[in-house]
Amino acid sequence: MKIVSAQEVDSLLDFPALIEALRDAFTGGVHAPVRHHHTIERRQGSDSTMLLMPAWSDFASGHIEGNGYTGVKIVSVSPDNNAVGLPAVMGVYLLSDGTTCEPLALIDGQKLTLWRTAAASALAAGYLAPEKAEKLVMIGAGKLAPYLIRAHASVRPIGTVVLWNRNRDNAERLAQELSGEAFDVSVTDDRAAAIADADIVSAATITAEPLIEGAWLSPGTHVDLVGAYTPALRESDDEAVRRATLFADTFGGALKEGGDLVQPLESGLITRDDVVAELASLCRDEHPGRTAADEITLFKSTGASLEDFAAGCLVWQRCQSG
Repeated sequence: MKIVSAQEVDSLLDFPALIEALRDAFTGGVHAPVRHHHTIERRQGSDSTMLLMPAWSDFASGHIEGNGYTGVKIVSVSPDNNAVGLPAVMGVYLLSDGTTCEPLALIDGQKLTLWRTAAASALAAGYLAPEKAEKLVMIGAGKLAPYLIRAHASVRPIGTVVLWNRNRDNAERLAQELSGEAFDVSVTDDRAAAIADADIVSAATITAEPLIEGAWLSPGTHVDLVGAYTPALRESDDEAVRRATLFADTFGGALKEGGDLVQPLESGLITRDDVVAELASLCRDEHPGRTAADEITLFKSTGASLEDFAAGCLVWQRCQSG
């Protein structure tokens, strides 16, 4: 069994290839049950969450040759980790042979999660963001932020990136990390003005108080919500949800776990029918995505085992070819 480190994952993946791998997976060929979700109670501090995310080749569609692969991600989310300098998300991905289930690779799960999460947002943006989107606002400056920025820049002509974070120093560090990229990067303290001027607003935070207000959104903006992974958390307010056409990575995850949709559903602000499509429908051309230049679109991502499976298979295939 090959051990694939975080550094190797970075060297093996690129966003154009990974986005296409996810598109293929969402189109068909992968069986991905709803993830197992377990709360780990802590005597001190915040509870942790353990997720078990299995997936395997589904031969019914005919998209997979041979017996393909099986895989599972074992991941934990511990909100207090940031206080001790560790990522909130920890995990590993185990990829196995589709016939014998012999383990093939144990892949760094944190890095794989960063790549696949950002790629899923970019895949959605390809259907939902304005074709000529040039200005991206990134809310949050954690580990995921640079991946989201680079992923969006791979599908849209992003020329300007504006960063906002509660801790400005972290945003400044991210700006320095991105200083060699093919877009201009700046840091702002005026979140409202930055969002009002954006073509794409991407958020990856752990917040219970909305950071994106619908009153700030200009017509035609695409909103990409990646954080707020429990029903109690939320990155957008009611007005943002009310004004937008709503999409999700998967209905099974976003309508049960992501507070940006769960809370408006529970309050009666929206109904189930207001969430018009998931990524699979976009990839299969069952929904057209953005339909008007002035339409505000909102994509809620909570992650899916299908995404990890597609990314894990691509990592393994490139290990073999390399």
